[in-house]
Amino acid sequence: MPPAVKIALTPPGAVRLDTLPPLSLYVHIPWCVRKCPYCDFNSHEKKGALPEEEYCDALISDLEHALPWIWGRRVTSIFFGGGTPSLFAARSIDRLLSEFRARIPIAADAEITLEANPGTFEAQKFRDFRAAGVNRLSIGIQSFDDRHLAALGRIHSADEARRAIAIAQAEFDNINLDLMYGLPAQTLEESFADIREGVRHGTQHLSAYQLTLEPNTIFYAHPPKLPAHDLAAEMQETVEAHLAEAGYEHYETSAFARPDRRSRHNVNYWQFGDYLGLGAGAHGKISFPDRIERHARAKQPREYMARAPLGDSIVEHRTIGRADLPFEFMLNALRLIDGMPVGLFRERTGLELSVIEPALARGEALGLLERDWQRIQPSAKGQRFLNDLVELFLA
Repeated sequence: MPPAVKIALTPPGAVRLDTLPPLSLYVHIPWCVRKCPYCDFNSHEKKGALPEEEYCDALISDLEHALPWIWGRRVTSIFFGGGTPSLFAARSIDRLLSEFRARIPIAADAEITLEANPGTFEAQKFRDFRAAGVNRLSIGIQSFDDRHLAALGRIHSADEARRAIAIAQAEFDNINLDLMYGLPAQTLEESFADIREGVRHGTQHLSAYQLTLEPNTIFYAHPPKLPAHDLAAEMQETVEAHLAEAGYEHYETSAFARPDRRSRHNVNYWQFGDYLGLGAGAHGKISFPDRIERHARAKQPREYMARAPLGDSIVEHRTIGRADLPFEFMLNALRLIDGMPVGLFRERTGLELSVIEPALARGEALGLLERDWQRIQPSAKGQRFLNDLVELFLA
């Protein structure tokens, strides 16, 4: 009688990934000088001296406890987000990068981004950030109009924004400017003036977002009068046309880059890559051969600093079910203007493309989606009605 054959069954809800996606590291520094009324990020107003050393200790401990999840995997990008990470001293960022390198393999050409606001710029400090290993800056300008900056609750003036860009350009050759349109009482010409000035500075990357009212913000509780929908749409079209004329590639819903200057860190998000999130309120996504998990850290800085050294910083931890994977993948991938290669869905989810064939066909029939044997991408209409397109992939 032949020996019994053992068949390995995949547990319900599990997936099979032949290769793991690229891995990024996100580090959240949650303090700001002042909370902006439109901001729904996990940020906290700075009151007194920041507990920099204690917070850095917590981040390093947090990484050490997470190492078993990412053994042997190389980090391709690091992003210090917030909050306002540039409130930290350059020596703290230097220490963190040194401690990270001692514990995980980081690519020699890794993109290392630090978010900064103009009100925190000092020339020597930013020289020191560059010396520490930061090679990309993302500056929160939002507008070059003092009236609109005041309406947004920003702590800097238009002249301070221009000075910050000049300081940054003296040390960095990879800079993003964050700009917004659809601001309270903003005219079409005013939104165009902001974009023109952003282009004039010649940075490698621009992000242009329409102001939206998010829950749990002051603006949501006390809504300002925003431009009408048709005017906001005209602002968007004007922004996109001017940036294209200036040589910026529109590669994601709100992102525009010079050739070869796309944000590698953010592209990894949109291509459903992995990212380990460290810091108060940080979220992350980690893939394993048989599952994909999401996690979130404690939001309050003090709670996070108390729990991280104990290996207890995670307050939410779940495995993404097979039924939810198509929506979570497409929610990200369809933000990319040129979509994704057909094979990326199978590579990043472990599911066959046939699982989403009905939704793909429906998207094509509605004129929201375009595809061939190589790529799947949103149509021009799909870019404008992205929520409608993505909803087709809900379980």
